[in-house]
Amino acid sequence: MITNKKKQGRTRAQESSSAIERMYITMRHLFNRGFYKPMGVSGETLREALLLLRPEIYGSIGEEKAELEGLLYVVDRLPQGIEECTFINLTSDEGYGNSHFKAIIPPKRRRNCYRIDDEQMNIEITRGRSEIYDILTHLTFLFVESHKISKRVIISEDGSTVRDWQKLESAVLSTKKLTQKEREIAITHTANILGRTFNELTEAYPKFAIEGQPERLLHIVYWLGKLAIEETINNSKRTITFSPVLRERLGHHIHGEVWADTIKSELHKHGLLERPIHIISANMHSVMNSLFAKGALKGANAKKDIFETYEALSDSKNSDLRSKVEKLAVQNGMIQIKDTSGTNIDIQIFDTAKIDFSKTEFKYLEEVKENKAVIFVMDYAFGEQAYETLDEFLKPINVDGKSVHLDVKSISIMGKAGILEGGKGDVMIPTAHIFEGTADNYPFKNELSKKDLTDCGVSVYEGTMVTVLGTSLQNKEILKFFKKSTWNVIGLEMEGAHYQKAIQAASRVRGSINEDVKVRYAYYASDNPLETGGTLASGGLGTSGVKPTYVITKKILEQIFNS
Repeated sequence: MITNKKKQGRTRAQESSSAIERMYITMRHLFNRGFYKPMGVSGETLREALLLLRPEIYGSIGEEKAELEGLLYVVDRLPQGIEECTFINLTSDEGYGNSHFKAIIPPKRRRNCYRIDDEQMNIEITRGRSEIYDILTHLTFLFVESHKISKRVIISEDGSTVRDWQKLESAVLSTKKLTQKEREIAITHTANILGRTFNELTEAYPKFAIEGQPERLLHIVYWLGKLAIEETINNSKRTITFSPVLRERLGHHIHGEVWADTIKSELHKHGLLERPIHIISANMHSVMNSLFAKGALKGANAKKDIFETYEALSDSKNSDLRSKVEKLAVQNGMIQIKDTSGTNIDIQIFDTAKIDFSKTEFKYLEEVKENKAVIFVMDYAFGEQAYETLDEFLKPINVDGKSVHLDVKSISIMGKAGILEGGKGDVMIPTAHIFEGTADNYPFKNELSKKDLTDCGVSVYEGTMVTVLGTSLQNKEILKFFKKSTWNVIGLEMEGAHYQKAIQAASRVRGSINEDVKVRYAYYASDNPLETGGTLASGGLGTSGVKPTYVITKKILEQIFNS
């Protein structure tokens, strides 16, 4: 019996792994083809693979009832109004920012989108293949869910619909504001359409609401169902296209090169280009706050516990506190570069020669301080974009006909990741990255170790990390295999192997930077996809992410200042 169970588990994990591989091969094929119809024959392989896979983040995608948490996760990462569009066009940065079209930016994913007309939405792709895979996966989920709706509401071949649908349509198309009674009546009919309870929809309702559109859930369900009905009755299939310019530019590091050149020009302008450089991939607040919050927030703004200060700074209501820290940082040599290249990766540069360390939490060894190191902080990359940006930045720059190599002393990566043992807010220290779907493994010497963080008040795990092709494609069978196999996997993320590929290419192949460059990786857990209700779709970290973020940041800075 035990042997059979193990065999079945392996089989399901292998099926899932094959489904992911099939999805990526199919998406590349469709991209090269230039267009496809997600609910037509050309989109069949993608649909079948996703339904076979049944990723945790998409919950009940394989069941008849609609998936609410997965739907919220997806619509927060796609442009508002996409559910109304029959034509979705993925483009490069082709000048729409200079037009009358207003950019639509999804709340949980920084990408520029443009509503061209009633039927078409354009989505700008500036972050590489990972972004295309992410969008196509979400759209496949969205369209599968839409056909669940149409199947429940169409009652005859001529397109006749059930009473519930007619009542929902009436509520959505009404020009007057819904009363509480009218809203609850509409929720009742929508619950029947989605195969969910009135209570489930009532709880989900406010999560979907946005400014100016309090009835957004009704709106999304109606338009998804309406277009699915038209596909079923009139065969007017929704279409996804890839612009010729996007197909030509993809993989050529167009945006990464502009991004890197802009930064190196700024370093040269301030006389920092040939100084020792420490690169940190992180957010745009933790390094700045770690260095300057103590000096900036005194008196009534000071907290007994430094982590309470960091929590206050992370609260969107406290913009005045953040402004004080930022002002002090700029006075102490911080340079901010707002991205204009399309990568959506902003930059902070800290000149340590201008920092008054007596007003910080850090002691800076004098012999290290004499080196006048520069700390270069880059915002989070997305998937393959990590390779594109870091690879371009580590290349030498031509100054007055002379090739100048950057003196990169260390590269530190702090990121969010899914954890396979433990929970939200725990810390993972990787010893190697395994690239999912390939034979590529990236072992490295991590300057950070478990013992560095054991006394910091957070749970710490050490082992290998899987760099996945997409976090939204993992299911429990694959994750259990990762966890229980001899790979000793502790978590999954999307950028580690890509960063490591760039580092190894620059240090060991091109010779752009020193081979002895110090590397640090640490991740804090944003979710545990093996726990029921523990996926990213169930909600964010909230304040539980503050402590691990700053614990890791502080340890990285201590090592930079005292190594």
